[in-house]
Amino acid sequence: SEIISVREEEEDNGSRRRDDGSWKKIKEREGKDLLYVERGQQHRWRCAEVTFTCAEGALLMLLLLFTASRPQHLLVYINPYSGKRQGKRIYEQKVAPLFAQAGISTDVIVTEYANHARDHLRSEVELKKFDGVVCVGGDGMFSEIIHGLIWRTQIDGGVDLNCADETLSRACVCVFLKNKTLRDSQPMDMCSVHHNNTFLRFSVSLLGYGFYGDLLTDSERKRWMGRARYDFSGVKMFLTHHYYEGTVSYLPARGRCFTDVFKRILFEKGQIGLFTPTPHPESDSKWRTIRGKFLAINAASMSCACPRSPKGLSPAAHLADGTADLILVRKCSRFDFLRHLLRHTSKDDQFDLTYVEVHRVQRFRFTPRYCQSDSDLELDLQENGKHQIFSQICRDHPACGCAPAYSSWNCDGEILTHTAIEVKVHRQLIKLFARGIEEPAVFEELTNPCAI
Repeated sequence: SEIISVREEEEDNGSRRRDDGSWKKIKEREGKDLLYVERGQQHRWRCAEVTFTCAEGALLMLLLLFTASRPQHLLVYINPYSGKRQGKRIYEQKVAPLFAQAGISTDVIVTEYANHARDHLRSEVELKKFDGVVCVGGDGMFSEIIHGLIWRTQIDGGVDLNCADETLSRACVCVFLKNKTLRDSQPMDMCSVHHNNTFLRFSVSLLGYGFYGDLLTDSERKRWMGRARYDFSGVKMFLTHHYYEGTVSYLPARGRCFTDVFKRILFEKGQIGLFTPTPHPESDSKWRTIRGKFLAINAASMSCACPRSPKGLSPAAHLADGTADLILVRKCSRFDFLRHLLRHTSKDDQFDLTYVEVHRVQRFRFTPRYCQSDSDLELDLQENGKHQIFSQICRDHPACGCAPAYSSWNCDGEILTHTAIEVKVHRQLIKLFARGIEEPAVFEELTNPCAI
C-alpha cells in the first residue's frame, strides 16, 4: 500500500459534567483520515481510507517518510481518442483528484494530432521544471513520449542519435504509466535500431522478424476487424509458414552465469526454463555469426508476458540489465512450429527444442540474404552447395508463388521501413514510476540460495 494524503478532523462526540452540575460538550482527540492505495486482485490498485489517532510528531515523521521522494510537478499528455474516446474523462474523474489530494501540481496537454506529444517534448518543453511525464493513452502515446523524451535528452547532451556506437544519456525525468502517486521508480532498458548509420526507432519490449513481422503487416490491412484481426492474421501466417534466409551477428552479453544446479532448481520451481539464456563469460566479447533459414527472429528486452502468455516470450529476460534475449526459430515443420507457439501459453520451456536457440546479447545485426555482399553469398554457396543457385533465381522471380525474399520488422507494434538493421541495448535509459514486476522474487522460495 501507499499513502496519498492525510486530513485532520475533530469530532464533538464527548461530554463532561461541570462543577455546577451542568453538562458540556468536549472535543475528542483529533482524528486523522488517511487516504491510501492498496493492491487488489489481478494487479489492480484501489483507493481506501482509514481514520486513526496519533501524536503530532509521529504523524510528521510518517508524512516525511512517504512523501519525501514523491514528485511535485508533472507534465500530463492526454490522448482524447484513447479508451474509446474516454481518455480525457477518465483522467479528470479518476486521476486528477488523486494528484490534487497528494499535493501534486500538473500541466495538462490534450494532444491534437499524431506525434503531437513527441514533437512537443522535442522542442517546446523545459524539462527541468518537471519531475515526470504522465501518459494517458495507449501504447502509441507511450511510444511518442519515450521517443520525444529520449530524443530531447540526447540533443541537449550533444549526442548523435544516428551513430550506433554512441552511449546515450539517461532521461532526466521519469515516465508515469500507473500508480502515479507512488514514490517507487523502476529503471528500464531500451534498444536503439539503426539502418546504415541512420536512427530508425527505439524499442522497449519486442523486435520481431518473420512470423511476428508478417502478422503485423497483414493485420494492418484489416484494421476494420478490430482486435480480432490479430487472431485472424496469426492463423493465416501460421498456415502460410514463410521462412526467410539471412545472417544474424551478435555480441554476447558479459557477466556471470547461473550454475546448472541453480538453473535446475529454479526450473523445477517453475521460475525459469531449464535452457534459459545466460550471459557468456566476461572474456568472451567477440561477435558471433549465424546464417540460416528462420521462421522467426525475436529480440526481447523484457519477458513480454501477457494474459495469453503468462511467462512471456522469454521468461528470464530482465527489465534493466542492459541485455536482450535474441531468439532464433529455424525452419521446421508446421507441427514443430506449433509446438513452439503453444509452449508460450504454458509453463513448459519453449527453448528446449532443437530448432530454437536463444542468446543473451548486448548488440546484434541482421542482414537479409538479398542484401548480403557478394563475398557472403559465395561463402553460403560453399557451405550449402550449388543448389542455392537455383533457389536464388527462384527468389528473384516471386511470381512463381514461392516464399517472399524478406519479411518486415515488428518494433513494439510498428512496422520498420528497413529489414537490414543493427540493434544496441542501452542499460536503464529511462525510469518509470512503478514497482516493477508484481510477482514473488525468484529467490524467495529458496531456503538458502547462497549455498547453491
